Amino acid sequence: MPNYNVNISKVLWLWIPILALIAKIKTELYIESKHLEWLVGENGPYEILEAVILLIALGITLFTLLKMDKSNKWLMAWIGLAALCCFYVAGEEISWGQHILQWNTPEYCQMLNDQGETNLHNTSSWFDQKPRLLLSIGVYFGGIIIPLLMQHYPHLIKNSFLNRFQNIFPTRQFMVVAFICLFIKITDKIADVTSFHLFARNAESEEMFLFYFVLLYVLLMKKRLISAKKAG
Repeated sequence: MPNYNVNISKVLWLWIPILALIAKIKTELYIESKHLEWLVGENGPYEILEAVILLIALGITLFTLLKMDKSNKWLMAWIGLAALCCFYVAGEEISWGQHILQWNTPEYCQMLNDQGETNLHNTSSWFDQKPRLLLSIGVYFGGIIIPLLMQHYPHLIKNSFLNRFQNIFPTRQFMVVAFICLFIKITDKIADVTSFHLFARNAESEEMFLFYFVLLYVLLMKKRLISAKKAG
């Protein structure tokens, strides 16, 4: 069984996300508009950073698959699914290398893709908005609801079907990043009413922290599963 007592560094789950949020707010409020457009634009630093975060997460999942106990097939499938998702989203973020290698989008892709790029997420909401919604639900449920239940109402976990999934639940450390994602989502709704935009592109801002949540999660699972194997 995975070791539930393993933790990740406080620098990773607390200081980096909080300082990143503060830096992002200050940057977007005070930087010149032309520089802001470059930061948040297609193939800009923010988008590249998101891809880098996911590629690091992909590397961690692949390492975990190599080192974990292979006898637990469903946990292997869970980590394998995480690896596949990281690979897909990272590839989509950089249009599978199109912006790096500078190839021309094939004509059949241009007809399907509303931005003329070699990717799937601009062809249908099923490849963009729906997966993002699922990830958001997972982050809010796993990063806020589950830790609160485990801390204040643990019997609700132990006496329900959720008990069988405890070995993949995030810890309460994940609440910081989850609440940051929720904060960005709320500012987006406020902007719809007040026209005051704290972030130039709320969806991209939320994505960055959603992906960082994924990075922390796969790091936690690596520690759990590898320490469990060492413990025998």
